[in-house]
Amino acid sequence: MAELCVALVAGEASGDILGAGLMRALKARHPQVRFIGVGGPLMQAEGLVSYFPMERLAVMGLVEVLGRLRELLKRRKALIQTLIEERPDVFIGIDAPDFTLNIELNLRKAGIKTVHYVSPSVWAWRQKRVLKIREGCDLMLTLFPFEAKFYEEKGVPVRFVGHPLADSIPLQADRAEAREQLGLGDGPLVALMPGSRGGEVGRLGALFLDTAQRLRTLVPGVRFVTPCANAERRAQLEQMLAGRDLPLTLLDGRSHQALAACDAVLIASGTATLEALLFKRPMVVAYRLAPLTYWILKRLVKSPYVSLPNLLAQRMLVPELLQEDATAEALAQTLAPLVAGGAQQTEGFDQIHRTLRRDASNQAADAVLALLEAR
Repeated sequence: MAELCVALVAGEASGDILGAGLMRALKARHPQVRFIGVGGPLMQAEGLVSYFPMERLAVMGLVEVLGRLRELLKRRKALIQTLIEERPDVFIGIDAPDFTLNIELNLRKAGIKTVHYVSPSVWAWRQKRVLKIREGCDLMLTLFPFEAKFYEEKGVPVRFVGHPLADSIPLQADRAEAREQLGLGDGPLVALMPGSRGGEVGRLGALFLDTAQRLRTLVPGVRFVTPCANAERRAQLEQMLAGRDLPLTLLDGRSHQALAACDAVLIASGTATLEALLFKRPMVVAYRLAPLTYWILKRLVKSPYVSLPNLLAQRMLVPELLQEDATAEALAQTLAPLVAGGAQQTEGFDQIHRTLRRDASNQAADAVLALLEAR
């Protein structure tokens, strides 16, 4: 078996997880494989020779990006140069589209096969990017079926591989066990998840706490749990809690345990909604943006839904309360019946979970190797 050289670039922790899973699956099928590129500790543990630390790419927010733009562009240029000299059999860009799509474009022009793993949200906005993807990418691997459909229509070779979280989260989570691990007894329990970024918690934190107070009058004996993404978020929420009388347990991380333990979730729109769906917990999705940002997005976004559960169901499966519709009163009234009910939602969630549960890493590895055999 000839040696295979695979180049991969991941830009953040979620990409490092995906990359490591894909590398493991490739090694199982093709033991003579070596990996080069950029990745985090998990990918390096699988044998990746990383040209520089992945942390240099993990930039959030526009202002930070501008401060580091020269370094990022310089690194990208050098990386393209190195990879063209190394001539790997295939290049796999994992997420981080603003960084990786350009690399794919350059390498494909140089005759190297390219794969992009995790679709950017082109189906929702900046649809013109599809042209760049079609030009730069031999194969797109998507985590969701509705994305694959979109690329097929646009003439981009695509394979839906499923979502790794759907593989790792059990089809039925043990509520009693999770409560025991968290030291939370019986009785109605609602998870409040106002987001992992400071800005989100700033816009939604107090609203979620107000909603919790209203909910106490509608659902007797209800208690609350909130997983905090980091120490900063915890401090931010503790400040908002001061002077309130709420039976709320703050956790450091442990969002999966919180979801397993609760009966229903009040949640900010984002990736966490997928986790709540996979844990089959009925939810109400709320979101507030700065008015100007919302106005701009309303004009750009081509999708009738904002939350992943509804995009996946292609119907209004979970309530979405946005901007001025997201009031404490409305959220509490919508959430109350779901604490003991919500079966219609959870049936829909179960169907979606089964659709997404496809052994993503192995599917992705098969698709990459099939692309190489087709040469």
